Amino acid sequence: MRYPRLTVRRSSLRAAGGATGPDAVSTDAGLLALRVVVGGLVAAHGLQKMTHLLGGVGLTAGAEEFRADGFRGGRLTALAAGSGQTGGGLLLAAGLLTPLGVAAVASVMTVAATVKFPHGLWVQDDGYEYPLVLILSVAVTGLAGPGAWSLDRLAGIDWPASAGIVGCAAGVLGGLATRRVLWRASGPGGMSEVTRSP
Repeated sequence: MRYPRLTVRRSSLRAAGGATGPDAVSTDAGLLALRVVVGGLVAAHGLQKMTHLLGGVGLTAGAEEFRADGFRGGRLTALAAGSGQTGGGLLLAAGLLTPLGVAAVASVMTVAATVKFPHGLWVQDDGYEYPLVLILSVAVTGLAGPGAWSLDRLAGIDWPASAGIVGCAAGVLGGLATRRVLWRASGPGGMSEVTRSP
């Protein structure tokens, strides 16, 4: 019995000696489900920040939410975050320019995780559990590739695993940089206006 040889190629897991036949179909179906659910939910949250669609609060209220969380920029910050979520989520769901979609989603979710980090892990305490799960989900998508049922594959683009890893890392670092640049730090200890208020 011959086993597939493990090699490092400039392609997705499936092309790198992965499963074929029914197993490949199952893998592609799983990647499609992961992309559509995660990308769709992230895109929907982005629309909610900017509009009244899907029960959203609109851009003005979204800007107030960012100010309350201690960020500069108001409407511009809310628009940038909402656009990043919506655009990145749609790219991820479609499997189009997948590393870019991974980077966009990882960036916005990293910012969200930094806001929720002081509350601990669990979502019931307004912790960072949900953003962390989304970051790990897009990291898996970037590592595995979007699968056969994607616009990237339809266009003949087969991203190397390294592109997905770089995309996720760039997103996380970009999110941390965004937090540092836009966070309203003032006074001794660098505490924000919000965290210093009673």
